[in-house]
Amino acid sequence: MTTMRTQQIEVAAGIIDFGVGQPAMDILPLAELREAAAHRFAQGDPAFLQYGPEEGEGYFNHALAQFLTAEYARTSGGAPVNAEQLFISNGVSQALDLICTLYTQPGDLIFVEEPTYFLVYRIFRDHGLQIKPIPLTAQGMDLDLLEERLQRERPTLVYTIPTFQNPANVTMPQAQRERLISFSQTYGFTLLADEVYQLLYYHEPPPRPFADYVQEAPVLSLGSFSKILAPGLRLGWVQAAPAVVNRLVESGIVQSGGGLNPMSTGVARSALELGLQQQYVQKLRVLFAERIAAMDGALRRTMPAFVDFRTPTGGYFYWLRLPETVDTNDLLPLAEAHKVGFRPGNKFSSTEALRNCLRLSFSYYDSAALVEGVERLGAVLAEAA
Repeated sequence: MTTMRTQQIEVAAGIIDFGVGQPAMDILPLAELREAAAHRFAQGDPAFLQYGPEEGEGYFNHALAQFLTAEYARTSGGAPVNAEQLFISNGVSQALDLICTLYTQPGDLIFVEEPTYFLVYRIFRDHGLQIKPIPLTAQGMDLDLLEERLQRERPTLVYTIPTFQNPANVTMPQAQRERLISFSQTYGFTLLADEVYQLLYYHEPPPRPFADYVQEAPVLSLGSFSKILAPGLRLGWVQAAPAVVNRLVESGIVQSGGGLNPMSTGVARSALELGLQQQYVQKLRVLFAERIAAMDGALRRTMPAFVDFRTPTGGYFYWLRLPETVDTNDLLPLAEAHKVGFRPGNKFSSTEALRNCLRLSFSYYDSAALVEGVERLGAVLAEAA
C-alpha cells in the first residue's frame, strides 16, 4: 500500500529527533486560524480568492506594518514600519530565490556566516553564486575579518541571521549591527538580514532589527509567518526601501502570477486584525521558555564535561561543540541505536567544516520528551567517549 505523505518531515515512532527544526503538530494554531478563516470568509468579499496586488493586499500590508511597528517598538524603540516598505512573499526561501534572481548573476560572490542555515546553500548554489564563509563569534559575524575581506573582495550580497542565529543561537549586539550597516554603505553590497527569529525572544527583547535601516542603507529584511504562526501558510515578507519593493514587484514571476499567496494573506490579515497573531506569539514565548528551562537543566545534568554550549534566550536551537577530534557524523549510527537524532555541524558549513559540532532543536517536542532525548544523547556521548 502506498504511503501518503502529509508533511515534509515525519519522525518514526519512538525516535526523538533533535534535528527537526519546525514546530510540533500539537502547537500549531488550528483554533486561531479556524477563527481567522471564518472571520475572513464571513466578510463576504471574495477578493482574497482572486489574483492579488503584486506587492501584497493593501489592507494586509497595512495590518502587518502596524503589527511589526508595535513589536519592534519593544526592541529599543524600533522605527515605524510603513506598508510601502513591505513585499509579501511565499516565505523567506522564495524571497531569497527571487532576490538572487534579480540582484545576482552566476559567478557573483556572496559572504555568509559560518555556520549558517544549512538549506540556504542550495538556494545560492542554484544561482551559481560563489559562497565564501565569514566565521561567527559570540557577537555574530566576525566583522573584523569581514572588513579585511571587503578591502580585497567585492561581494554582491552578504547574508546574516542576526538574531538567535540558526544554528549557533548568537545575537549580534546593536553596535555590531550599526557597524555592518556602515560596511554596506561603504562597500556597496546588499545586506540580506534573515530576521525570522526577531520576535521569538523568551527573556529580554533583542536589539533593533535591520528592518529599521532600510531607508538609509542597502538592506533587505526578511520575515516569516512560518516561525510565528504556521509554516503551511507559506507566507513571509521582505521589508525594504520602496524602490526595492518596486523592483521585486516588477519581476516576471510576480507580474505573471500577481501577488504571492493571496488566500493565506487573507486569513493572516484576520489573524492580525483580531489580535490572534500577537496572542499566539506571546503563547510561543511562554511555551519555548519552559522548554528551554527543562532542556537546559537536562543538558547540564547529563552532558559530559567536554561538551560546550550556551543557553538560548530565543529562537529554536542549541549549538553543541565537542572536542576537535570528534566527528559528529560518526555518532549518528550510535544515536540511532539509542533512538535519538541531531544535525551534524558540517551540514551548516559551506566547506564541510565544524564536524565536531551539532545542532539540537527544542521546537518539535514537549519538555518531557526533550529531557528524555537529552538523556539518550548523554548515553550516546558517554558510550562514544
